[in-house]
Amino acid sequence: MLKGFRDFIFRGNVVDLAVAVIIGAAFSAITTSLTANVLTPLISALVGAPDFSSLVLHVPVLNHASAAAATAPGAPKPGEIHYGLFLNAVIAFLINAAAIYFLIVLPVQKLLTRIEGNKPAAPVTTKPCPQCLSEIPLAAARCKFCTQSV
Repeated sequence: MLKGFRDFIFRGNVVDLAVAVIIGAAFSAITTSLTANVLTPLISALVGAPDFSSLVLHVPVLNHASAAAATAPGAPKPGEIHYGLFLNAVIAFLINAAAIYFLIVLPVQKLLTRIEGNKPAAPVTTKPCPQCLSEIPLAAARCKFCTQSV
């Protein structure tokens, strides 16, 4: 039983996943810092400080007993929808996603295409059979699937 567990833990994809999660957590700190310390102040300098946390939608409360009940500090009061906080979270997500895409994903894709572009294409070793369209070796005189002469 322990041998099966050991084999599962040390299987390649489980270890790779664990490494990816750890690197992802460290990378999250980098992107959060980039967003909070570089991009957001830059955007604020260009268009003003965008903060929507004060936007609240007031909804009539039908149950007055729950409206009079004391709420925890910082919790929304009954009848208030703080959609400004949601807008702040959406904007922060979009800034993070744009930073990751333009500063990480796009350059890595360009680098990979540059590296892979220098490799010669693999030589063609098969051709389609004219009769059954199966892939057969280039030097074949007959198709191994339909026995048609090629």
